[in-house]
Amino acid sequence: MEIRSKFITIIITTITLFQACSMFEPIEPPEDEILDGPVEGLSFGQNQQFLAGDLAFNKEVFTSQTGLGSIFVATSCASCHAGDGKGTPFTTLTRFGQIDSTGNQFLHLGGPQLQNRALPGYTPEQIPAAATFSKFTPPANTGLGFIELVSDEDILAMSDPTDANNDGISGVPNYAYLPTFVQPFQNAISQNGKYIHRFGKKASAYNLLHQTVNAYNQDIGITSNFNLKDVYSGNIIDPEVSDLTIHNVVFYLQTLKSPIQRNSNDAEVQQGKNIFTQIKCSSCHTPSLKTGFSQVEALRYKTFSPYTDLLLHDMGNSLDDGYTEGSAKTFEWRTPPLWGLGLSPNSQGGRYFLMHDGRAKSIEEAIMMHSGEGLQSKNNFTQLSQSEKNALIKFLKSL
Repeated sequence: MEIRSKFITIIITTITLFQACSMFEPIEPPEDEILDGPVEGLSFGQNQQFLAGDLAFNKEVFTSQTGLGSIFVATSCASCHAGDGKGTPFTTLTRFGQIDSTGNQFLHLGGPQLQNRALPGYTPEQIPAAATFSKFTPPANTGLGFIELVSDEDILAMSDPTDANNDGISGVPNYAYLPTFVQPFQNAISQNGKYIHRFGKKASAYNLLHQTVNAYNQDIGITSNFNLKDVYSGNIIDPEVSDLTIHNVVFYLQTLKSPIQRNSNDAEVQQGKNIFTQIKCSSCHTPSLKTGFSQVEALRYKTFSPYTDLLLHDMGNSLDDGYTEGSAKTFEWRTPPLWGLGLSPNSQGGRYFLMHDGRAKSIEEAIMMHSGEGLQSKNNFTQLSQSEKNALIKFLKSL
């Protein structure tokens, strides 16, 4: 009887301690308050591959023993994309060496990316004399798999190179050559051997494999079978990351969920959404796109809301950095997706660093930097009443 009583006491004490400890556990944030996490509907096997990619992307930190450098920008993928969100001035990249569509003239001097950090005993790169350059703040990662699956046909349908409808908007795709390790999409549309690219500030990356291989090589100095060139020596060396890891990270990026809008039924948010259309922001920041076929059923034939047309637009002289990639002109920038905008401060130290290089410290400041094809929308914004501006900003922060 005494033994039973002691056993019951131990059980009650254990339960009490468990309940007490659980009171101090952090509360899991709502799904619409975070950017990371898989898209709904993945199979068991797909979830396992997502988790493997998540581990490689967010947990693996490279050292000199595992291939880092000798010159580099970052030591891990997550160091530029905390919580899969936007980067900060500390993680902003410097791209240099191309001024027109003839290609980068400084590849022999370290282009297209500046590796501004180095292991002990090595010297970080410097921007070569006479090379134009631009700063690129790392974007958020979420929803990229949906963007990858927008057809070339749909992208071209949004294009208007001659401004045929006289609305002042003449977006164009960025055509560029494919690297040898990238295969074109099914039903891809080419022009003189070049294909429509869609990722990056200038839309210079074709797909997520292209983007991932470049990031390992140019950001961390890590070679793979897809790109064996060492960024320091220029020599061909053994791969420092496996094909499996590359494919897992690509799958992770493809199957990250899209940002979830918050407070969509709020009257002021709905007013702001209407104003967004009225002042022609939606002419470039297209609210809805659709995916095509995918081997991943959860991504197949979905309508989603990224607020981008994936096209290049003339943004005016003030945003002309004198540097370009692919067929883009120096003053042309790909329309950045606006989804997840309201959560950007979560990964940016509690504040905003917007536009391609983080120069805008608020949404209002970013709007006022629009020129070129964005000038009319900026002027329309300035004509709004303060309450209308507040509604528009509240809508953008809900995305």
